[in-house]
Amino acid sequence: MSARDVAAAVTDPELPMLTLEDLGVLRDVTEHDGRVVVTITPTYTGCPAMATMRADLEVALRRAGHLDVVVRTSLSPAWTTDWITERGRRALAEHGIAPPRHDARPAPVDLVLLAPRPALACPLCGSDDTRELSRFGTTACRSLQVCRACGETFDHLKEI
Repeated sequence: MSARDVAAAVTDPELPMLTLEDLGVLRDVTEHDGRVVVTITPTYTGCPAMATMRADLEVALRRAGHLDVVVRTSLSPAWTTDWITERGRRALAEHGIAPPRHDARPAPVDLVLLAPRPALACPLCGSDDTRELSRFGTTACRSLQVCRACGETFDHLKEI
């Protein structure tokens, strides 16, 4: 199996239904003279999952026979939720996490203070009669939402 295929199959430690590729964190994999160099971009600066991602990539690649592995972090360009694949968006919804919207903001980003946020569709019942319970959910990159139609709470992966 190629180093790219191995790295692409590694799952995110906080969102195990997504591979690092589906999350858009896996930026590049190169092989030269037996050395594999993997480049990843954190979802946000200071993401505590980065150390685990690095370790998981190294272990998976070494198990696949790639013994000389270097994992690099690239902060530029900054990660954006636009990098999440369609497969990743479906997996989030299937696991009860509202995926980020593609149309969440125009480019360039306009700064508008206290603008109302459009309602999210509930990944459980599909209703858009939802509201934010907490800007921070189970991790800093998620918010906690509640659906008024079915009464269930769900995470939302924030748009960045």
